[in-house]
Amino acid sequence: MQSNVLKIMIIDNDTQSHEGYRYFFETYTDYALAGIYTSVNDALKEFNSVMPDIIVSEVAIPDLNGIDAIQYFRKLKANIKVIMLSADSDFEQVKKAFKNQANGYLTKPLTNARLHHALDSIKFEGAAMSHDIASKLISMFQSKSYDSFSKRENQIIEFLCQGSTYKMIAERLFITASAVNFHIQNIYVKLNVNSKSEALVKLREMELKEAC
Repeated sequence: MQSNVLKIMIIDNDTQSHEGYRYFFETYTDYALAGIYTSVNDALKEFNSVMPDIIVSEVAIPDLNGIDAIQYFRKLKANIKVIMLSADSDFEQVKKAFKNQANGYLTKPLTNARLHHALDSIKFEGAAMSHDIASKLISMFQSKSYDSFSKRENQIIEFLCQGSTYKMIAERLFITASAVNFHIQNIYVKLNVNSKSEALVKLREMELKEAC
């Protein structure tokens, strides 16, 4: 296995979905399957032997709620990335997941393409979110603008939350890419962050606090 191939642990008590996961990792070989488990306890027992980089876990697991399990995995590996998976997009549950330091939240049905995109987002940006969940956060953000940001900065933040690239933002706002970069650097300074992934996490935290 190549050293840069991330290992993924799956926790899903629906055994019918396991074959689909195995097919996914046969198709997308830039990620490796560390193991599929039907319970959190089984995953915890095997954790040190497989040492995954990313966990994709159902929220509704019989032995221990997937959200509550995050703390146990972080005790074993502090920088482990965790993506929660659920058919339920209840926003209270989503907030609880991120408050428990989940890195992503995906809603079902989950296609191979969506899973691959989410893993890439975690790998390169540090966060992943289904469009329906992101839309809720965006709508909350659109309902109010923060005084610390200018009108243009608020517009750019909205596009950043949608996953737009600098080029896409420039095209949509009819400004140059260098102008976008200038505004983003100002946003980073105001948020006290150094990267897009850090900015998204900080903005997410701000939204969750506002929603409480």
